Amino acid sequence: MTFKMILAGAAALAFAAPAFADIIITDAYARAAMPGAKTGAAFMVIGNDGAEADRLIDARSDIAARVELHTHIANSEGVMQMVHVEEGFEIPAEGQHLLARGGDHVMFMGLSQSLVQGESVKVTLVFEKAGEIEVEIPVDLERKPMHQGMGHGEGQGMMHGTKNDS
Repeated sequence: MTFKMILAGAAALAFAAPAFADIIITDAYARAAMPGAKTGAAFMVIGNDGAEADRLIDARSDIAARVELHTHIANSEGVMQMVHVEEGFEIPAEGQHLLARGGDHVMFMGLSQSLVQGESVKVTLVFEKAGEIEVEIPVDLERKPMHQGMGHGEGQGMMHGTKNDS
């Protein structure tokens, strides 16, 4: 009888334990810089309904030779540079993180296929706590940026680099 009580107590604790992170991906889309380009990007809203923050630490896809998490920062001359963010992006508890043109995004380099309007691409997002989440991201080459000034790959003087915290 004691063993059954311990087992029941353990089961109750297991169900009562808070989830690390309940990740929800919304408004996702992918696009290439221009038709036939060897680079592209994916944008989305990453929501976290969990009680603990999580972190997007990697992304993978078969459509590109390299897939990295990127952002834009201004260099000393004020020119915006696209840089790899090795530490990833924090997704706050009961909050969200926006991956958008001109800001944080998933970067595809060395595309092995063209991104075609209306099709979709498979991307695996890797989180510290939630683990791997595979998403089908629709290609939307016609979507306009949410704000003007820093469109992704639209002749804005974007450069690639590696984030340097110094």
